[in-house]
Amino acid sequence: MDSKEGLEALFEFATEGILVTNHTGTIIKTNPATERMFGYGKNELIGKKVEVLVPARHSHSHVAHRDKYNGSPHARSMGAAMDLYAKRQDGSEFPVEISLSPFTASDGQFVIAFIIDITIRKKAEESVIQQKKELELLNTDLEKRVKERTMILEEAISELNQTKEELNDALQKEKELNDLKSRFVSMASHEFRTPLATILSSLSLATKYSEKGDKENQAKHINRIKTSIGNLTDILNDFLSISKFEEGKISASPEKLNIKEFVSELLKEVQSIVKTGQNLDYTHSGYAETVSDKKFLRHILLNLLSNAIKFSPEGKSIVLKTEVNKSHFIFSVKDSGIGISEEDQKHLFERFFRAHNATNIQGTGLGLNIVSKYVEMLDGTIDFKSALAKGTTFTIHLPTGNGN
Repeated sequence: MDSKEGLEALFEFATEGILVTNHTGTIIKTNPATERMFGYGKNELIGKKVEVLVPARHSHSHVAHRDKYNGSPHARSMGAAMDLYAKRQDGSEFPVEISLSPFTASDGQFVIAFIIDITIRKKAEESVIQQKKELELLNTDLEKRVKERTMILEEAISELNQTKEELNDALQKEKELNDLKSRFVSMASHEFRTPLATILSSLSLATKYSEKGDKENQAKHINRIKTSIGNLTDILNDFLSISKFEEGKISASPEKLNIKEFVSELLKEVQSIVKTGQNLDYTHSGYAETVSDKKFLRHILLNLLSNAIKFSPEGKSIVLKTEVNKSHFIFSVKDSGIGISEEDQKHLFERFFRAHNATNIQGTGLGLNIVSKYVEMLDGTIDFKSALAKGTTFTIHLPTGNGN
């Protein structure tokens, strides 16, 4: 098969919609995927203005945008950071992402458009937002009605797990279309494990203490549930707004905090996911306090600790060390887990990257990418040492900012 035949086959059998317009916006070529996507017959779009595929309310402004683009044509993407809709032949609308690329042929200037129908992804994102709203409603009433809300929370957790599976499926489909265009459509099971496990265990204990009339312990576990729901909401917000890192819309809010008290609370949170025989060893040295963003630190430490627990076998220790000196707050997490190969270490902080020896362990490949962004926003550095079958140590240096 020669190159021309190959290009024709790619055009004909591509799953993305592909159409070509001339400098006047007239459609001169479409592939079958475009015709199916918009509900037109073979070659039925040829000779029509591209505005026939644009909702009527945007048709006039689209002509102006098209003329402006033709004045300075360049490759660009549309729909990634805004809601962009297209119109089918029957008048119905659907969300899309479009990439434009201009090219010049012997008979003039042309634009080729690649079109993706993102209806499934939009529905998945809406489902996540709906789950977040439902959890917020539960949080307002949970303290007084723990027994009444037990069943509702379990149903919400079940729905979250179902949403996670649906989003993982959507992520796989996105990767098949274009690995570089993978978007947040996977619910990070790795990120949800700690708060969900805490909610489940505390619900059981709170019910038990309620039956015994032990209000003190009941209140303690109710507070753990409230905290975990708040944490879960934070995680949802972070994942829904992950693109804001690149847009500079997330900023640090430093505050003074006692390191040992802060870490002790985190260790209680992850205790519910510790495997049989695993120990969490913690030591601190230096000053007692530092100044940093508590939310950022919490995400960083929870991610590193839960990774260490997940990738270490039963019976092994996870070692956490913290130190505050005059200039830096330093902490490290050391495990005796599966380790990371030298080849995988080159890509460890890339979004959606999964190490080759971890593909059978559930996760989205987003955790360390998010950690590295938080560390960067705190003006810190992150380093690691690892060897296969021997374990991994992550070390983070952050400026103290407290004048010690």
